[in-house]
Formats: sequence, structure tokens, C-alpha cells
Amino acid sequence: MKLGKSSGCHQRADRSFFWHGYQFPICARCTGVVSGYFWGGLLYLKIQLPIEWCLLMCLIMFIDWHIQHLGIKKSTNVRRLLTGMLCGVGYMQLMLYLLKSLIRIIL
Repeated sequence: MKLGKSSGCHQRADRSFFWHGYQFPICARCTGVVSGYFWGGLLYLKIQLPIEWCLLMCLIMFIDWHIQHLGIKKSTNVRRLLTGMLCGVGYMQLMLYLLKSLIRIIL
């Protein structure tokens, strides 16, 4: 749990998954983002998504968060997980594009 807290996650029990009675060290949205980083990196090896798609994927998570923050509609842990994964994939792809561009500039 210390690792999750040090990463900046709020770790709220009502927004976290549980496995055999134990709470995940990070909330559902952060779980999605972290797993999205992994999948985004793997995907980048085969397919580089258009930058616009990556930005849209990040925006979808922000919209979900904002709708809940404004009290328009409460999000669910499954929706937090899925929008977090989308954001994680998009963000990782953007970071790998940036890294690739920086390497080209340096070399």
C-alpha cells in the first residue's frame, strides 16, 4: 500500500478493486492507467497509433473524471478501469513517440 500511496493514488476503498479480501494498492483508474502503459508499450512495437487518437484516448479518461467531479454522473470502477487503460495506452504511445523523436534529434 505504501507504493500506491507514494505514486499519488488516493487509494479510496470505494474506488478500488479487491482480490480475496485485499484491496489493490492503487484505485481502479490508476490500475487501468498502469496496465495501459504496459499494453501501450507492447502495442507500439507493432502499431503506432496516430497522435490524434492518443490524445483522444487521454481525453476520454479526463471527460469521465470531469463528469463525475461535476456530479453529473457517478463513474463505476469498471468504467474507471477502462478509461484509465485507454489513457495509459495513449499516454505511453505519446511518450514513445517523443522518445523516438528525441533520439532522432540527438543522433
